Formats: sequence, structure tokens, C-alpha cells
Amino acid sequence: MELTQKINRTLSLIQSAIQAHSPATMATALGLEGMVILDMIERAGLEIEVFTLDTGRLPDETYAFMDVVRARYKRPMRVYFPQPAQVEEFVLAHGVNGFYRGVDLRKRCCEVRKIEPLRRALAGKKLWITGLRKEQSVTRTDIEALAHDEINGLMKLNPVADWSEEDLWAYTRYYDVPTHPLHKQGYPSIGCAPCTRAVQPGEDARAGRWWWEEPESKECGLHFDPTGKLVRAKLVKGEGEMV
Repeated sequence: MELTQKINRTLSLIQSAIQAHSPATMATALGLEGMVILDMIERAGLEIEVFTLDTGRLPDETYAFMDVVRARYKRPMRVYFPQPAQVEEFVLAHGVNGFYRGVDLRKRCCEVRKIEPLRRALAGKKLWITGLRKEQSVTRTDIEALAHDEINGLMKLNPVADWSEEDLWAYTRYYDVPTHPLHKQGYPSIGCAPCTRAVQPGEDARAGRWWWEEPESKECGLHFDPTGKLVRAKLVKGEGEMV
């Protein structure tokens, strides 16, 4: 499928989902996928709230890039922060970098710094737009474009689920979309600074996230249940019809 056709199909999917499930919100960590979706939304003039999560441990490059994005798109981007008391409790009990000591502690850190703020960001919303893609990792191969997220109680749209990394880069070149500077340093996926590294040739896009863990466990919980398993959402046909 040509890029233009893919763009038109994806934009139509976004527009249909917003029409059927409003209010909508878009989450972005300012990575490649998020920037492509944000650019599409902006070009189409869609009024969608955009938010990001500031865990307090993001790379300096991410904070600088936030300003670049705000200047380029001139739209509000809400930032959600973790609850200070919860961060203090975790650090007091386990240390600043306690997440290195096991999957359970790492997931607890993600719960405090990411999942709890996400719940606040999604409160009252009926549609959550994300940048998940099937080829990102072994834990994401069976995601669908539109599904019901039973844990958060809303519809979830992954508009670039079937896009390849080259599709995304082609879009950014065509529309001159700004991209996170760490992508050029070998970071296809960017999260918290202590939990993200560059990937090596042949590794998947998520290999640099929590690289000390087994591939099957490397999710923070934003899109997975507390056990680390993919939320098996009910698939959706057409414009919001549940199977």
C-alpha cells in the first residue's frame, strides 16, 4: 500500500473513532509514532486533547523536545505527573533505583510514575489514542487498531498498528515532522532515562526498554494488566460495533 493511501486510511480511522467515541484524548511519549499521529491530527484540524506523562526520570532530550513540539504545533499539551507522596514512599522503601532489583519492583515504580497518572488522564474520556504498533515487540504482535479496553473502561485506538518503521520515517520526511533527537542515537523507543538504552543491530524496537528483563515481561502496564499480559480487548468492527 502506498504511503498516501495508508495516511488516508489511518486518518479516516481516527476521524470515525472520534465521531463514535467522544471525548477523545491522545497519549504521546513524543516518539516516532506519536509525532506522526499528532501531525495527522493537527493537519486535519481535529480537536483532540493531547497529553504526556512526566515520570520525573525522563531524559533531558525529552524535556527539550517538548518545547520543540509545543512551538511547532501551537496546541496545548497537558503534562501529568506522579503523586509526590507515592514517589517518596517508593524511594524510601526501595531506593531511587530500586526498580533494577526485580520485575515486581520495576512494575511498582511504573505503577507510581506512569499508570496512576494515566488513570487521571483518561478519567471521563471515551477514546484513548496511542502509538502502539505490531512490529514493536513480541508483546505487541496481536494488537488491533480499535478495541475496547476493559481495564480503563473506554475504547482504545492504535491508528498506526499496521505501520512499519519505514512508513513512519517516510511520513516524517514528507511532512518535515520534528522527531525526538534520541532516535538518531539508536533509541527507537524512549522512556525513562535509567530504563532506556540504545538498541543493537538486529534487536527489536523495544529491546532497549528494561533491557535487563526477559522480552515477555518488558511492559510498564500502561497497555497491559498487572500480570504483564496484554489486555485481551474485544475486537471492534466497522464504526464502533462490538463483536
